[in-house]
Amino acid sequence: MKPIVIVGAGPAGISAARTLLDHGIRPCLVDENLRGGGQIYRRQPPGFQRTAKQIYGFDARKAQAAHNTLDTLAPLIDYRPDTLVWNAEDDRLDMLNNGRAESVDYAQIIVATGATDRILPVPGWTLPGVYSLGAAQIALKYQGCAIGERVAFCGSGPLLYLVAYQYAKAGAHVVAVLDSAPFSAQCRALPALLGQPATLAKGMYYRAWLTAHGIPVHQGATLEQIDGEQRVSAIRFGQRTLECDAVAFAHALRSETQLADLLGCGFAWSALNRAWLPQRDSAGRSSVAGVYLAGDGAGIMGADAAHMAGERAALALLEDRGVAIEQRRAAQLEQQLASIQRFRHGLETAFPFPEHWAAQAPDAVIVCRCEEVSAGDVRAVVDEGHWEINRVKAHCRVGMGRCQGRMCGLAAAEIVAERSGRGVEQVGRLRGQAPIKPLPFGVQVQP
Repeated sequence: MKPIVIVGAGPAGISAARTLLDHGIRPCLVDENLRGGGQIYRRQPPGFQRTAKQIYGFDARKAQAAHNTLDTLAPLIDYRPDTLVWNAEDDRLDMLNNGRAESVDYAQIIVATGATDRILPVPGWTLPGVYSLGAAQIALKYQGCAIGERVAFCGSGPLLYLVAYQYAKAGAHVVAVLDSAPFSAQCRALPALLGQPATLAKGMYYRAWLTAHGIPVHQGATLEQIDGEQRVSAIRFGQRTLECDAVAFAHALRSETQLADLLGCGFAWSALNRAWLPQRDSAGRSSVAGVYLAGDGAGIMGADAAHMAGERAALALLEDRGVAIEQRRAAQLEQQLASIQRFRHGLETAFPFPEHWAAQAPDAVIVCRCEEVSAGDVRAVVDEGHWEINRVKAHCRVGMGRCQGRMCGLAAAEIVAERSGRGVEQVGRLRGQAPIKPLPFGVQVQP
């Protein structure tokens, strides 16, 4: 019998697996990481000595609960860590585990692939010592080290303050936090943010803690350039130059949607996320029968929402298989998710997208570092009359490299839209292609 497969062992995937097992179904849980938990609850390697409180702060109990749940589930389900899903075709997933290729046919699938940073390039961002906020967080959580001795955190969004706080709390020297969002925007967002008081309180605490410990926080400050020769030496913003030897930056998060694309899911423009996202109903059903979506991979809503969405998607799957579910629980989950969605609108008001970025990006700035495509290269293609993003890709190779557009795709779309005088939703989206991530030449195919 074909299994039910869950892709991603973060909060959504773990919750979905537990729900299915509670109803007598043994799922296959596939995760790219060696240890489950996702980015937010990323586990340190065995033998590391930092406590959960030191790593996760206010979320220590939630992280431990997720880890304990997965540890309990692992021997009871088909758990496949350190396994990359790189293709989906004809109800089959192609995967890579420890250098060996393998495939699994599935009956239904829950996609819980999470999110990565949204990068808006600036001059110097390809220098050694520059990281995304998520990458800086991985270094601290999983490797137990800081990305530099004097670190600047730049960009916008809740993750900016969280990672800066985590670094400072761990003893790293945080030289400054640059938030492109003006303080007035965060004040306007306050009424909507009050809908999730505990989450709001955490964010306010991180901000206040940084200031109380002498770390400069610059509101309405845009990172304009990163200086350095062999490595980062300083950042520039406004009329100021600040010395540092490492930078972590990003403008909120972007959903990881490539697997949903390969599965044939329909996409729709989300003004809230400023991105094309796979379509789903309130229960997590996609436009493709048997494919369910949960967590940040279907729209950025955070770890708590991902946990709820994983359970709700699993309940929808069970219901579609004819299994009796508790309808009251399903309705409760949908109500809670709707409440968090309203909070998300407040966050977008508090941390607005810097719509001026595309017009101000210099022609020389590298947009696609894999293929060394500059903003000027993209504009030149637009000036030739091409404005659909996949046509632009074909003409200048933006998004054709190792990252498959995960780092550069949204930034390239912004430049195309600005140059062509169109809305960013009009230029389309980069189509997902296999392999989702690069494969080594020496892959061994299972007989």
